[in-house]
Amino acid sequence: MEVAQRYSIAWKGLKNGRHDFRFEVDGSLFEAFESTEIKDGRCEVSVGMDRSEKQLTLDVGITGYVVVECDRCLEDCRVPIDFEGRLVVKFSDEVHEYDGEVMWMLPGEDRVELAQYIYESIVLSLPYQRVHPEGECNPEMLERFRIVSDREFASIEAAAEGAGEHNDGEWAKLAALRERMEAEGADGEDGEEPGGAK
Repeated sequence: MEVAQRYSIAWKGLKNGRHDFRFEVDGSLFEAFESTEIKDGRCEVSVGMDRSEKQLTLDVGITGYVVVECDRCLEDCRVPIDFEGRLVVKFSDEVHEYDGEVMWMLPGEDRVELAQYIYESIVLSLPYQRVHPEGECNPEMLERFRIVSDREFASIEAAAEGAGEHNDGEWAKLAALRERMEAEGADGEDGEEPGGAK
């Protein structure tokens, strides 16, 4: 996968100690992961890697923005991204699951691929509610999805209660009719209880 190579570090030839790397994220990363929520984006990724004999420790910072659908007006909106995290890379001949914080590699592998970590970090740093800043939503779309005011809601509620009272009267008549029919059925069934039980 071409994207994986764009966001990878060839660590094998590096000396022990600190090494710094920078990556530019664009829409191709989100396309590669077939993201349904992130349409585009521009982010800068900085990685400070400490290499030792036993493991690699990567301090990752991601800043920039992504384009998502606004929850309020459904138009595209930019959401800022500001993420800081740490990824530890350990080596083992056994297969271990990647858990988002520790990545396992075979001793013979010479590149750390960060595409998945970067993508997941951006997705996890998205706010729960993705909306334009106040006043920047598309007014035409807002009118279509307009939220009913308190006054309008009270008016709708009062109308529903009025209709409910009328319906309650109708239900009362039906309930009385049902009781009368059940009583007549019980009288005419010689010792049988309502419902046909003997």
